Amino acid sequence: FPAFGTMPVGGGLLCAASGLALLVTATATDFWLQHRAPGGTAAIGLWHLCLGGHCRPPPAFWDATRVLMLLAVLAAAAGFALGLSAAAAGAARRARARAAGVTLLLAGVLALLGLAVCTAGARSLLGPAPGAWRLSWSYLLAWVAVVLTGSAGTGQGHPWVGHRPQRRARPR
Repeated sequence: FPAFGTMPVGGGLLCAASGLALLVTATATDFWLQHRAPGGTAAIGLWHLCLGGHCRPPPAFWDATRVLMLLAVLAAAAGFALGLSAAAAGAARRARARAAGVTLLLAGVLALLGLAVCTAGARSLLGPAPGAWRLSWSYLLAWVAVVLTGSAGTGQGHPWVGHRPQRRARPR
């Protein structure tokens, strides 16, 4: 199988690209927490808190979540770029693949920390019984992005990435 050595790189790049797209979408949208009630809807995101049609800046703990998510986006973009450069033929293929793996794992860890800060902050903001408040689709996209970037990082960082199996000469 001549393409066997490149399969993990392609799968890692697919996970990295998908994870990066989801991280960007989750970070850019303002639907991390939503409240649906007969009086109207409310949404809290990384950039706005909108209650009844009036928007204002989100609580202070969202700043930490926002910074961690932006760093995760930057790390995922760097990991994807390194993964693309590792997919090209070259002498530094394995080193680039490992660097891409470490960078993508870092992106997953940063996003995971951002989600942890968000979850803890939302619990402190809303109290132990949040009632009608629900974690919404932006938050869920960020969780899927954590899984994808983590998978891409482990897929890119393995020793077999960038290694092409050598053909053995058949004895005559």
